[in-house]
Amino acid sequence: MKNTALTKTHEALGAKMVPFAGYNMPVSYEGVNIEHETVRKGVGVFDVSHMGEFLIEGPKALELIQKVTTNDASKLTVGKAQYSCLPNETGGIVDDLIVYRVKDETYLLVVNASNIEKDWEHISKYNKDVDATMRNISDDYSLLAIQGPKAVEAMQSITSVDLSAIKFYNFVVDDFAGIEHVIISATGYTGSGGFEIYCKNSEVQQVWDKVLEAGADFGIKPIGLAARDTLRLEMGYCLYGNDIDDTTSPFEAGLGWITKFTKEFVNSEALAKQKEEGPKRKLIAFQMEERGIPRSGYPILDADGNEIGKVTSGTMSPSLSKGIGLGYVTTEFSKVDTPIHIQIRKNTVLASIVKLPFYKNT
Repeated sequence: MKNTALTKTHEALGAKMVPFAGYNMPVSYEGVNIEHETVRKGVGVFDVSHMGEFLIEGPKALELIQKVTTNDASKLTVGKAQYSCLPNETGGIVDDLIVYRVKDETYLLVVNASNIEKDWEHISKYNKDVDATMRNISDDYSLLAIQGPKAVEAMQSITSVDLSAIKFYNFVVDDFAGIEHVIISATGYTGSGGFEIYCKNSEVQQVWDKVLEAGADFGIKPIGLAARDTLRLEMGYCLYGNDIDDTTSPFEAGLGWITKFTKEFVNSEALAKQKEEGPKRKLIAFQMEERGIPRSGYPILDADGNEIGKVTSGTMSPSLSKGIGLGYVTTEFSKVDTPIHIQIRKNTVLASIVKLPFYKNT
């Protein structure tokens, strides 16, 4: 089990620690509902240093990224980031990731912790013909996510950068919390705004301490992975291993918007055909119309009790106080407002398909 540079800090704060993607991670501090509300209404900080980071550099860097990702990275200028995925050769997804253009010929790929080794091998396989410079810096860097509507105001005192000027999916490399050359990225996985901060492991304790100090007047709290999951699910963001995996295509998962056929990429021909014909199943969002909490693996049934799919993610939404979930169903049952049933143990519980996001910040 690996530790992050802040593991002892989390333990000292009384965090409940659990194994996650090979790391010892804080799942909660005070409780998922309190932490969830802190991020929705104020500001919270997550240690997500288990995520992986690869540097792709040199004159062939863009060529390699274009080959292995579905989105069009040629659209990135320095200081911009892009959500994308790595398609496999059989129509599924190796991983979803964020691509940052750090310099003209330097790109940072941020991948899921559980897939670091798999992604590295997959990209390396295609790099044999391209020969870009690849560096896996995952073990040297830490990542903090400062999320919530008060994030800009709370963090402004510890940087010379005008945080309010950094647009969504843009970033700067500048000073933060007394450290030079930190990536300050207006990205996140919560839907409540904020930043992700990339720094070296040797710097992250100082950053963490100054973030909590600066945010004290704004009610900042450390937040665990349990609330990260409820926050992302309320937005309908896919979780790798649940909602997307090696068997789900981008078009089944509703990720057609990051799949651009302006270039050739791994398995692009087959995916273009699927786009044209339409997928046979789709990822849908649903909310419970009766009492019940959907969980991953529960059967999804039609009005006649026939199984039409399975739940991939589900929870009791802290913001909405009702059960919500994602799941794959055959395409004919995927329209919004279609009534469905979720098999919860021996009971069939009424639900309906809804538009994302579940949580709307009104």
